Amino acid sequence: MKLVIIEPLGVKEDKLLTLAQATLGQDLEVVYYDTRTTDSEELIARGKNADIIAVSNLPLSRVVIEGCPNLKLLAVAFTGVDHIALDACRERAITVCNCCGYSNAAVTDLVFGMIVSLYRNLIPCNEVVRNHGTKDGLVGFELEGKKFGIVGTGAIGMRVAKVAAAFGCEVYAYSRTVKETPDVTYTDLDTLLKTCDIVSLHVPLTPATTHLINTEKLALIQPHAVLINTARGPVVDTKALADALSNHQIAGAGIDVFDVEPPVPSDHPLFGAPNVIVTPHIAFATVEALEKRAVIMLDNIKHYLEGSPQNII
Repeated sequence: MKLVIIEPLGVKEDKLLTLAQATLGQDLEVVYYDTRTTDSEELIARGKNADIIAVSNLPLSRVVIEGCPNLKLLAVAFTGVDHIALDACRERAITVCNCCGYSNAAVTDLVFGMIVSLYRNLIPCNEVVRNHGTKDGLVGFELEGKKFGIVGTGAIGMRVAKVAAAFGCEVYAYSRTVKETPDVTYTDLDTLLKTCDIVSLHVPLTPATTHLINTEKLALIQPHAVLINTARGPVVDTKALADALSNHQIAGAGIDVFDVEPPVPSDHPLFGAPNVIVTPHIAFATVEALEKRAVIMLDNIKHYLEGSPQNII
């Protein structure tokens, strides 16, 4: 059996290979690639003899999957799998598993980092101080008492809810599944958008959630409210959001995800919009989270080899 780690996973190679040996034993051949490529021919060359391929958020197309005839397990070191040609995997009975839970703390941290940065004008404050200015025009807001809306109450959404409640926020939620949770009031999406001072998105990318936040929905958000997206880029209609910011329909936004993976083109609509913080799809990426992810991924492979696969998509 051969495992190919087809792209870097954010953990030092020697540490990752040591973890792999400790978890999977020495009978499994492990090949590690420390460079990232999107070239289909190169990806096929890397994975064509693999029984198992480990991948993070690198897109794997039908062409690549069909070019790997021995592939039996695709171990996705990520939560979402919208970058994987799942239809091709199903046709070949290739097992696909993901890594749930590794980034719950990391994503939550960035959500509140963005909110505090927007509420307290941290980026403008930094510039003002360096240019010998004062706090004039930069007085911000507190989180306490604000209405905090969460769209999608999976593991990350629920952690965000818990932290929001700790800040003293009134927490509202919209989700397909309603959970009996203290301090969280479930409502419909339109009511949440009309009601909340902060809206944070935590839904997977599906046909139903593509452009979930569009021109119509943005028009419901209060002019003083901020929108945070650490979920998936296409959940928000980017052009509509840029227009809403430019027209002062909403007060600000924190965006970690885009329609494309960074590097983002310099003419991206949000780059010309006011009061928006953009980060390069980094919410999940902390030292601790990447190590947790590697452990979960290797554990998924171990369970598969033992005949009891887990975290199956």
